[in-house]
Amino acid sequence: MTTRLNADFEQPVVIRPEDYQWLDSPMPGVQRMMLDRIGDEVARATSLVRYAPFSEFSPHTHDGGEEFLVLEGTFADEHQSYPKGSYVRNPIGTAHQPRIGEDGATIFVKLHQFDKADQQQKVINTHTQPWHQGLVDGLTVMPLHEFQTEHVALVKWAPNTQFKPHRHWGGEEILVLEGTFYDEHGVYPKGTWLRSPHLSEHTPFTKEDGALIYVKTGHL
Repeated sequence: MTTRLNADFEQPVVIRPEDYQWLDSPMPGVQRMMLDRIGDEVARATSLVRYAPFSEFSPHTHDGGEEFLVLEGTFADEHQSYPKGSYVRNPIGTAHQPRIGEDGATIFVKLHQFDKADQQQKVINTHTQPWHQGLVDGLTVMPLHEFQTEHVALVKWAPNTQFKPHRHWGGEEILVLEGTFYDEHGVYPKGTWLRSPHLSEHTPFTKEDGALIYVKTGHL
């Protein structure tokens, strides 16, 4: 039976840390917090995945591609280690076997969401990449990936930054990595995941603690 979780991409979704429900995966020591999902064990999925120290996941091929951001600890496979802050894209057809060390790891991961023509493999250490001035004062941007209408970036908001009202062509997805993100619809502390549909609108801002967010646009 196919799992369908937040599968209507025309509906907005907000999941805060108090909403997390960690579920055991088929592999010991690996738990998932599902954010959206269409499918069974192999699925189009967006998830947080938590690996206990010295846990492993079975070897697998990315039939639909894999994108992940390391949130805590160090993720590793037979190719290399990816410390906190690593942004990785593994295109359709790539394969690996995750093997986690003593620190454990938590990652934000998106599966089966690549265009077949998007074949660029990436490993980016976001701690060493340059930041660029954003569209308003107090905003800096670190581009991570672009393909057709899809854009992925980290965006750093200084305290008390106000952005202009705007509409999301192709939708927007946000994971709050640090601080607190705000708009006229709500308050989104660290760990909050938001998905806003095509042509949705808002006017975001920050208060005294600022914010760091992962943001993807144009993919919905």
